Amino acid sequence: MILICGEALVDLVPGEARRGELAPLHPRLGGGPYNVAIALGRLATPVGMFTRLSRDQFGTELLKRLHEAGADTTEVQVGTEPTTLAVVELDERGSARYGFHTEGTAAPLVADPGELPSEVEALSFGTLAMVLEPGASVHERVLFRESERGRFIALDPNIRADLIEDPDAYRRRFLSWLPSVDLLKLSVEDAAWLTGSDSAAESPGLFEVLREWLGRGPAAVVLTRGADGIAVLTADGGLVEVAAAETSVVDTIGAGDTIQAALLHWLRRAGALSAETVRGLSEQDWRAALSFAAAAAGVTVSRQGAEPPYASDL
Repeated sequence: MILICGEALVDLVPGEARRGELAPLHPRLGGGPYNVAIALGRLATPVGMFTRLSRDQFGTELLKRLHEAGADTTEVQVGTEPTTLAVVELDERGSARYGFHTEGTAAPLVADPGELPSEVEALSFGTLAMVLEPGASVHERVLFRESERGRFIALDPNIRADLIEDPDAYRRRFLSWLPSVDLLKLSVEDAAWLTGSDSAAESPGLFEVLREWLGRGPAAVVLTRGADGIAVLTADGGLVEVAAAETSVVDTIGAGDTIQAALLHWLRRAGALSAETVRGLSEQDWRAALSFAAAAAGVTVSRQGAEPPYASDL
C-alpha cells in the first residue's frame, strides 16, 4: 500500500453571509495529506495513513471517513489534544487562503511509528507535517529512513508560509530532503516561495530552478499551474504539459492533494513506484498520467471543500 504521512485537520469553510452578518463557518474534514489518503482510497488504491488524531468529535469523524474510504488506520495515533483547525478564506475565484490554529493540537504531536508494515511500498509527505515541531522532525526522520530502505518517496511541500517562522531555514531543510525524494510535486506558488520570489506567478527562470532541484535526486518534478494545467520535468530534461480540465470552479480546496493522489494511483497502476521506472516513463506515459490527474482535480474543484472523486466519477 501507499502510506500517507502528515496532518488531518478540520477546515472551517465560509458559507453564504446574510446582509450585515459574518459568513457562517462550516466544518469540512481536511488537511493536505489527509485529502491525499481519502482520494487514493476513493480511487480504490490500497492506502494507509500515518498521523495523530484527537479523541474529540472532529477526530472521531476524521477517523470514520478514513475507514469509509477504505484506508488502513494501523499507523493512526490518537490523543486527548484537540483537533487542529484551519480557517479558510475564499477569494472571488474560489482560491483558498488558510489561517491555522495548531498550538497544543493533535497533529504536530505525532510520534515515530518505528518499523512499518512490509506491505508499504511508497510514502507521501507534505504540508504542515514538514513544518510544525516536534512532528516535523519525526516525519523528516521517517522520510530519510524509509528512503534508505528503498521505499518510493513522494513529497508535496504545499507551503503554508504564515506558519514558517524561519523561511531560509525551511528552504535549506527542503533542499536536504531532495536526495531522498523520488517524486516532487509542487505548485507554482510553492516554487516561487521556495526560491524566495516576491511574486507567486511563474517566473522566466523557474524551470531552471526546477531542473537544479531535479539534479539533486528526484526522478521527476511535477508543477501544478492552476487554470494553466500541469507540467512535469523528466529526468532526461524533457518537459510535458497538459491543460487543466474544463469545469465550473466552486473552490480550489484539495485540488493539489487530488493531483498528488491521482499521480500516485496512476504510477502504482503502471507498476512505476520506483525511481528507476519513473525515469523510464515516456512522454506518452506522462501525458496520460497528467491528464488523469487533471481530470481528477477538475472533479474536486467543482465541489465545495475537499471532495475528491471516486474511480467511478472518472
